[in-house]
Parts: sequence; C-alpha cells; structure tokens
Amino acid sequence: MKTGYLVSITLTEFTFYLFRSVLKFCSQMGQGLWRIARNQQLQQQGYSGQGYLSREHGRRIPANNVSSTSHRKQAQGGIDIYHLLKARKSKEQEGFINLEMLPPELSFTILSYLNATDLCLASCVWQDLANDELLWQGLCKSTWGHCSIYNKNPPLGFSFRKLYMQLDEGSLTFNANPDEGVNYFMSKGILDDSPKEIAKFIFCTRTLNWKKLRIYLDERRDVLDDLVTLHNFRNQFLPNALREFFRHIHAPEERGEYLETLITKFSHRFCACNPDLMRELGLSPDAVYVLCYSLILLSIDLTSPHVKNKMSKREFIRNTRRAAQNISEDFVGHLYDNIYLIGHVAA
Repeated sequence: MKTGYLVSITLTEFTFYLFRSVLKFCSQMGQGLWRIARNQQLQQQGYSGQGYLSREHGRRIPANNVSSTSHRKQAQGGIDIYHLLKARKSKEQEGFINLEMLPPELSFTILSYLNATDLCLASCVWQDLANDELLWQGLCKSTWGHCSIYNKNPPLGFSFRKLYMQLDEGSLTFNANPDEGVNYFMSKGILDDSPKEIAKFIFCTRTLNWKKLRIYLDERRDVLDDLVTLHNFRNQFLPNALREFFRHIHAPEERGEYLETLITKFSHRFCACNPDLMRELGLSPDAVYVLCYSLILLSIDLTSPHVKNKMSKREFIRNTRRAAQNISEDFVGHLYDNIYLIGHVAA
C-alpha cells in the first residue's frame, strides 16, 4: 500500500510538472498550430460560425463580438489554450492536456525537453509517443556526442532506448574503472578499438569523471595525442585557449611529468592552429611553453588565498621577458590582464 501511494504521488507530481511545461511551451508557439486544434474542438462541441453559447455566463455572444472576446482571452493566456483546457471529455480527467490530441510534431517537441527518467514516466501515459526512436536518439547524441555505432548499420533488434541504457551503464562503469568501462563499450559494439575513436568519444562526452579520465589519459598516451588534435585553437587568445584545453583535459594537482607533457602538446597544437600569429609575434612552441607555465604560476599567485603579496603586472612582465626575450611587453601585459580579470587558466 505504501509503495503504491508513493508511485501515485510520483506520477501526480510528474503530471503537474509536464502540464506546466506544456503551458509554458505553448505560450511561446505561434497561433497557426493551435488554430487547427481549436477549430476541431469547436466543431466537436457544436459551435456554429454565427455565434456560440458562453458556458461561463450563460448568454449568446454575437459573431462580431468574437474578436473582442478573443483579445480578452489572449490577454489571459491565449484563446486557443483556453479552449484546449476546456476540452475535457469527462469530469474524471485530471485537467492536463493530452499530448495525443496535439499535432505529432508538437507532441514530439514537448517530449524532447524531458530527460531519460521523465521520458520513461511519460511512456506510462503516452506509450507510443514516449517510446519513439527519434526521442531516444536525441537523448543519446545530446549526452554522448560520438559513438562508433552511430556510423554503422544498426544490428537486428537495435533500439536507441536500449543503447541509452548501455551508454549510461558504460559511463558508470568507466567512472569506477576506466579500463573496464572502455572494454564494456567495445564488447557492446558501441566503440571501435581505435585510439582515435576513443578520443572522439571522450571529447564529445561530459558524463565521465574527470579524475578517472585523467588517470586513463596518463596511461593511454596514444589516446591523449588524438584527443589534443581534436581541439581547434584558431584565433583564440592564449589564456582562453589554455582554459578550454584544461576543461577537456584536466591538469594534475601537482607538477610533474604529466603536466609537462600536457603543456608541451598544447604548445605544439596552439602553434599549428595559429601559424600566422606565431610568425607575427615571433613565437615558437618553446616560447609558448614558457608562457603557459608563466600563466599557470600567475594564476596560482593571484587566486591563492595563501599568497599575500600578489605579483604585480610589472613584475610579471619582467620575469616573463627574462625567460622569453622575443616577446613584446604589450603582449605579456595583455596576458596578465586576462588572468587578473577572468581568473585561473586551469580552474
């Protein structure tokens, strides 16, 4: 009895939430789609083209007053929404809009805003709509942007709903043990045994634990190489490009060989993406490497609460130009301003 009561509460809360979402979405839609549903409802209720009987006031409203009445209804939320809310077949209905009464395109658009859990709950009410393959395909590709199976002919009995469950299971496995997670994806045919395919999967997925991912990339340098080449730093300012790099490939908590490897790979990739800028500024990958280390140290100095005497802009310019003499003073000054205003490059 208690379990049934909790399930009833969950479905009631879901229905209320979905009803509010429908109203919010419908208020932003054009009147074209709603006019079709309104005309059908008016025909079912027996309204004539000359006038109709108001259920609220018990009097007949002439056709020439329909325009002014519709303006009043639109001010209260839209005449079309008003009539849809009134279109209930019996008093036993809960008062929420039945998605099966709407045009299919509109129903699928509304359901596309739900996550996997809410979509499963929606399938209890609208089984045919909520189990549509396009909805689950959108959920898969919005969470896991690249999988090898996307580019293959689907096997017999394939469904994107089942694929979503496998991707979710594999991600949880990866967050516990990265090697077992990758092996799970390969065993299900989701990923090919290729460093480039694994790198694309990591690059397009945001559900992987960054600590486990850092350990995995430290062990799989071949995957790390392909992952770095997926970044495009063209026409980006150096500190901003470094932030984007460390958002995908998190920096270690301590200095060491892995951090040096990351900065080295970033420096070469940044120069490859901006050859004209490198020639204009006279920078080489080694100079960019020095600048990246300077930016990391400056970020720690300016953001750490343990450092009381913060490095000034003049000190940063002097120290940086000692290590890389070919860099202009204005360029180094802009680097300092970026860190001072935006913050840590590896936060």
